[in-house]
Amino acid sequence: MASPALPEFIEPDLDFIAQINSGSGLNLKKCYQCATCSVACTMSHDDQPFPRKEMIYASWGLKDRLIANPDIWLCYNCKDCSTLCPRDARPGDVLNSLRKMSIKEYSKPAAMHLLFNDTRKLPWLFILPALIIITMGFATGLMNISPGGDRIVFAHFFPVPLIEMIFIPLSLGVTLVFFLGIRRFLKDMQATYARLGKATPGSIDFKRLLITIVTQLPAIIRHERFSTCSETKGRKISHMMVAFSFTSLAFVAGAFVFALYVLNSHGPYDQINPVKILANVSGIALIAGSLLLIRERRANARQTNGYFDWYLLGLALSLGITGMLTQTLRLAEIPWAAYSMYFIHLIFAFNLVAFLPYTKLAHLVYRTVAIAYCHYVKEEK
Repeated sequence: MASPALPEFIEPDLDFIAQINSGSGLNLKKCYQCATCSVACTMSHDDQPFPRKEMIYASWGLKDRLIANPDIWLCYNCKDCSTLCPRDARPGDVLNSLRKMSIKEYSKPAAMHLLFNDTRKLPWLFILPALIIITMGFATGLMNISPGGDRIVFAHFFPVPLIEMIFIPLSLGVTLVFFLGIRRFLKDMQATYARLGKATPGSIDFKRLLITIVTQLPAIIRHERFSTCSETKGRKISHMMVAFSFTSLAFVAGAFVFALYVLNSHGPYDQINPVKILANVSGIALIAGSLLLIRERRANARQTNGYFDWYLLGLALSLGITGMLTQTLRLAEIPWAAYSMYFIHLIFAFNLVAFLPYTKLAHLVYRTVAIAYCHYVKEEK
């Protein structure tokens, strides 16, 4: 006769519980497991219900079942569960805090996250990039603080080779941080799902996972899941505006590099240039989308808004405003103001790229991988 399985010993992590409570401004003890949240959530399915089980794990301090649990990334924080919760436990905000903690766990070095947990360190997020840009400019002798000339040409002030010397190594470093983080994230997700009986133990078939990521990208880009929300359904438009802006501006940057090195075409370009038109539309959409997101957050009194949330919105809005002002001042032929604004815009751009793995924008990477992994597991079954 087979001996009965031994019960699993569970040791609550009290510090983890305290971090969740402080991060969301809530008290996990409010939740009495009525399961209203899982019933209300239109994205919760019978074979993968949430966020009730996540609320149980959080209340018990089971960090190992949450930080590497892909289910926390299936939530888009549409607030349906929090609105209908009879105890005001706000499951949506709890999952938002868990995602923030997951980013902190996988995006290393951990010291970088200290910059985004204390508002007193905010100035350093802009002082450090400014010092790096100025140091590189003067060390190479490429930055010209008095470009002169009949026209305002930003390449005469801050040449393209200097931008490449700064942003290419920076981008490679960020890519490495994401690669190392995602590798650990996938390994831990597989272990978590295997322990919970949701996945077959063993290694991941990365070729099949990559195919799954590609097939899921269109739905993620179109923000299809936002359409299922009730409370904050309108967020889809503002999110898509910002996502469109970042994607289009990345394409614009690549197009101008192609024009410079392949077509030997130097800027500044005419306003009727198709790529220039796309850049202007994207800049306007970035400003409008950011303002809409800020308005939506301020209008929702029940939503927990922290420094982590506001920082990204402020950065996106600042990028859009400084980018459009840079062009406006150039067209107005005010050299000192145009060059100064361009330098400020470079600082914001550096900030966006350098701190991408540590801000809320890292959701784009971790959520995409988590959603693809969930579909990968379903296909495996």
